[in-house]
Amino acid sequence: METQSGLAGEILQKCINYRLKIAIVGDFEKYKSKSLQALIIESNRGNQFFFVADAAKAKEMLMNS
Repeated sequence: METQSGLAGEILQKCINYRLKIAIVGDFEKYKSKSLQALIIESNRGNQFFFVADAAKAKEMLMNS
């Protein structure tokens, strides 16, 4: 059986393969999972998949990437 992080990785890979840009909006600081924090940091370094705090930042990241 696949882990949740494996599923997230598969979803991200599909988005990258199809060149989809996605912004996930929310308060992610309250989650202390090191693997989630690593995913957020790595995703935000790219130009297709972003974790942001509000809709305005999501729009900015999606339009400028």
